[in-house]
Amino acid sequence: MSRARVARRIATAAAYGGGGISVLGGAAAGLIFTEMRYARRRLGRAAAGEPPLTDGVYGTAFAACAGPPWRLAMLGDSTAAGLGVRRAGQTPGALLASGLAAVSERPVELHSVALPGAVSADLERQVSLLLTEPGRAPVPDVSVIIIGANDITGHVPPARSVKYLAEAVARLRTAGCQVVVGTCPDLGSVEPVGQPLRWVARRLCRQLAAAQTIAVVELGGRTVSLGALLGPEFAANPRELFGPDRYHPSAEGYQTAAMAILPTLCAAVGAWPAEERDEAARRERLLPVADAAARAVTEGGTEVSAADSPVTDAGAGRRALGAMLHRRRRRPLPAAEDAPPQEPARDTSPTCG
Repeated sequence: MSRARVARRIATAAAYGGGGISVLGGAAAGLIFTEMRYARRRLGRAAAGEPPLTDGVYGTAFAACAGPPWRLAMLGDSTAAGLGVRRAGQTPGALLASGLAAVSERPVELHSVALPGAVSADLERQVSLLLTEPGRAPVPDVSVIIIGANDITGHVPPARSVKYLAEAVARLRTAGCQVVVGTCPDLGSVEPVGQPLRWVARRLCRQLAAAQTIAVVELGGRTVSLGALLGPEFAANPRELFGPDRYHPSAEGYQTAAMAILPTLCAAVGAWPAEERDEAARRERLLPVADAAARAVTEGGTEVSAADSPVTDAGAGRRALGAMLHRRRRRPLPAAEDAPPQEPARDTSPTCG
């Protein structure tokens, strides 16, 4: 069965409350999940502690420029929270907030509700914290979600995992928030997972990532493929891109992920430069959403978003939602503050342009 068809089946099961869909036999599934949980427990001891606190205002030098701060939220698991690094400026949230501020020349107010160890079911609580908790800032302009790895290691049925993600995206979109999802990373790059289980882990992660993409795009969100991006790069440079626990990313690894997400984050709020939008448009491809999702998981850093018009889905024999594959040019990330200030500065602003 093609990856697109498997992803569509998972996404459809999620939409209609179906159970888990597995392409593995019971024995093979049990073996891979046991091996991955063992690797996470053994390596995770080095990651004890909490991720750095990142909430605050970034890009304060732009406080005198036009517009109030963007409101950016981070949701998801330990990767979204930045577990494994020591300083706030090394986390993906801080890197993305600083990058968005630099591109748009406008401060960014970051709120993180990501939780180490979270599975997709925890997104309901995280979204509620953002939207309903007293004392919170108004609805975020844009939210970034990174989730899926713990669903794989926790043996959460993929349809159930996608259902929880879809519900979270729907709530955020209904509230008026743009959503960018970094899809399930590639656990096949974790060193203690050997062959053939490494191949199985990669396959499971890609299937979940493709199904996540279908669900998110059909709800008006955008996705960025992290699996095919982080997998080969992490496997080729484990000492640089993995942190001390050999499971979570290092500062360089988080920077790699943030560089892939930043163009899509900027595009979601209309802040990506016009000349780079034109360049990206020349590399866009219009496909049925399931085909775009299947292709994206094999091409790291690829963005998938809904197209303005439907396309013909040859496999289904009908008109289907069209999706655009974008390959946006990455740009270097500015240094992020290690201790984000809570109030925008007023006396060090550059010339606004």
